[in-house]
Amino acid sequence: MIAKIRRSDSIMEKEDKIIVGISIGDLAGIGIEVILKTFADKRMLDFCTPVIVGSTKVVSQHKKELNLSTPVHGITSINQIQHTKVNVLNIWKEEVKFELGNPSEVTGSYAFKSLSKAVELLNNNEIHALVTAPISKDNIQSEEFNFPGHTEYLESKLEGESLMILMSDNLRIGLLTGHISIAEVPAAITPELIREKVNIMHASLKRDFGITKPKIAVLGLNPHCGDKGVIGNEDEAIIRPTLKDIQEKGKLVYGPYAADGFFGSKTYTQFDGILATYHDQGLAPFKALSFGNGVNFTAGLSRIRTSPDHGTGFDIAGSNQANPSSFMEALFTALHIYKNRAQMKELTQNQLVKQEN
Repeated sequence: MIAKIRRSDSIMEKEDKIIVGISIGDLAGIGIEVILKTFADKRMLDFCTPVIVGSTKVVSQHKKELNLSTPVHGITSINQIQHTKVNVLNIWKEEVKFELGNPSEVTGSYAFKSLSKAVELLNNNEIHALVTAPISKDNIQSEEFNFPGHTEYLESKLEGESLMILMSDNLRIGLLTGHISIAEVPAAITPELIREKVNIMHASLKRDFGITKPKIAVLGLNPHCGDKGVIGNEDEAIIRPTLKDIQEKGKLVYGPYAADGFFGSKTYTQFDGILATYHDQGLAPFKALSFGNGVNFTAGLSRIRTSPDHGTGFDIAGSNQANPSSFMEALFTALHIYKNRAQMKELTQNQLVKQEN
């Protein structure tokens, strides 16, 4: 597990339980399947109180078609949660017709209903953290959801500036640019963006992961970091001098590194965090090294959100083949980060009290 939560820490009083909201993702995908499989082991309820945001009718259909027996407890208000059960907060009453493995505008629209309500609960402090099951970026689009993905939507609803971090036990990769066209990447890489993302990652490594002096690597944009201008000048003209300036101000930030050699030589093991310049530069090696056990964490925001590292799995939905490992890792990571933030807040408050005295 990414988050090593001790067994002695798992048995909590009801008032101390961490309440984790869970959005169900696309109804036609594997989201509900991995959620139910995660909580099939009753011991998971020792660690947190889950609240699945959706509909018991939809969950029941998945249970029936997949032959899963995880018991759930339907509620109509967050105040009705039971800390010893898997709660399903019913936010719609109507029957929804859908077929596993067959996404549609309907399955996308109800994925958004679940996500929207879960974020509302998060903003209102009615849940402590959010774990999101995968959505289809295609069929969720609407007037209310006009975003490339979860990260951008969450940034629009929560306080802070976001940074997508893909993480496993010994690897954390953030992205300078996220869901944008590859043609747009060079113009997007500015000194201001680099500073912003380095600052977010640095703060997150300290607050969310308890690393006192984070060591961060930044990858180059061009092959071989441009070979001193032979294959592009962005690395020498923009990235390198910006990193030097950041270093001079006290942060342990290094680069740019050529991505192929950086991962091929396992240089990544020497750093607490890595910033890739664009989506596939970071995610391709990450998934090659950690797929199935990785977690997507949205750093930099006022609230905690994690998700599994896989997609909707429409090709295997309904076949009972989905592996819950990544979703379980996402859950434990959210709990781990919540505890780290609480400890950091307590330490900061205690320090302020000492200074006042």
